[in-house]
Amino acid sequence: MSTCNIVSDIVRPIAKKFGLDIWDIVFEKEGPNWFLRIYLDKKDSKVTVDDCEDVSRLLSNELDLVDPIEQSYYLEVSSAGLGRRLKKEEHFLRFIGSQISLKLYRALYGKKEFCGTLKGFYDFKIELETNDEVMIIPFADCSYVKLDDDLYLFD
Repeated sequence: MSTCNIVSDIVRPIAKKFGLDIWDIVFEKEGPNWFLRIYLDKKDSKVTVDDCEDVSRLLSNELDLVDPIEQSYYLEVSSAGLGRRLKKEEHFLRFIGSQISLKLYRALYGKKEFCGTLKGFYDFKIELETNDEVMIIPFADCSYVKLDDDLYLFD
């Protein structure tokens, strides 16, 4: 079982206790340090700093007891926030009709980056409507897909 799956099993009931969902869990190395990042979400309101503190405190204690990770690491608990990455089927289904951006590993129609409206997600394919057309893009061909909910913050 992967580190993120083990941590998910630990954090899920803690997040649920506070009315939160796990958006993503990332365990990654940056320079010499390892980071365990827990991204939280709330369907009907915003994740607060207090929410993150509550989960972090209980999760830190539980991780110390279970000790599922060999190396030392920094624990970060935060909101999934604006411009969040879409990685799972439920992420895509929740945001159908929203503006997204995606970047491909290889060019399609001579381009590697696309922005448009998420029209659908099925069979791990993204249906994206741009100004010009509707495209079907395999999710596996994307280096990232993110929600563009931060486009008009500074207008």
